[in-house]
Amino acid sequence: MKFLDQAKVYIRSGDGGAGAVSFRREKYIEFGGPDGGDGGRGGHVYAECVDGLNTLIDYRYRQHFKARTGGHGMGRNRTGAHGADAVLKVPVGTQILEDDNETPIADLTAVGERILLAEGGNGGFGNAHFKTSTNRAPRHANPGQEGQERWIWLRLKLIADAGLVGLPNAGKSTFLASVSAAKPKIADYPFTTLHPGLGVARIDDGEFVLADIPGLIEGAHEGAGIGDRFLGHIERCRVILHLVDGTQDDVAGAYRTVRGELEAYGHGLAEKPEIVALNKIDALDDETREDRLAALEEAVKAPVLALSGVSGAGRRDALLQLNSIIREARQAEATPAREKAWQP
Repeated sequence: MKFLDQAKVYIRSGDGGAGAVSFRREKYIEFGGPDGGDGGRGGHVYAECVDGLNTLIDYRYRQHFKARTGGHGMGRNRTGAHGADAVLKVPVGTQILEDDNETPIADLTAVGERILLAEGGNGGFGNAHFKTSTNRAPRHANPGQEGQERWIWLRLKLIADAGLVGLPNAGKSTFLASVSAAKPKIADYPFTTLHPGLGVARIDDGEFVLADIPGLIEGAHEGAGIGDRFLGHIERCRVILHLVDGTQDDVAGAYRTVRGELEAYGHGLAEKPEIVALNKIDALDDETREDRLAALEEAVKAPVLALSGVSGAGRRDALLQLNSIIREARQAEATPAREKAWQP
């Protein structure tokens, strides 16, 4: 199934049904009077977060969603039926934006969340509604109100606890495959990963979701390479694992390139906790490994992990550090804020 994380759709709620003009005419009843019923309400348009979806591919081939028109009123004071609602079913982590693709409408992060996007028009009043002591036989009724219409954007941001970043061929997919049951495409050429991937990593009594995004290159925020559009999938992550390819000569420059792209992208990515690891150490001799670890630590200004997704060296240490940060973040989110003491 093709991965699709952004879609533009048109929605329109249903028009309200028209009120009826009718009079009661029955044998042996001298004064029947008006009995036109009201029109039914038009259908609403909702967005609902459901389980079992991980892409917006359903909106690749269908972009228009319209709710039903309300039923018209009828004689004998019969009210028209409400129009059927239209429901857009989206995966967990979907953001809904206005037509400008910037103004947020909603952020659906839990299964079962539901939001009203367009309200159906009210049904019109039938002539029975206008009966008064001085107007006992009204011969007019209201048409139903028109529904609302708009274009909206759906943008999916994967729900993951940790995110993998790095230059192309830094070994992100290999690491994801080694710590989870995910089976990403792995090859010896850049941009093997074209779409984000998810995997569940387990260590001791901990479990967390790891997201792998396509590699970044210098100028990605300006559209170079695949660009930085997939960075949105790690905006919700609690920690970032930054992998640097140890087989390249300038490991410090590689680190600074990716950090520059994270800072240029914004949205708080540069402020997230970061674990930096020198990857592919299985392909380095001892002297080269120590030199490049020292160069990378000087650029990072913090300790750096030595890691290999192929041999498994350093993998446990990386998972333990990720799990520790994620556990602390979860506990902080679960702890209710203390109520402020009352002050006169």
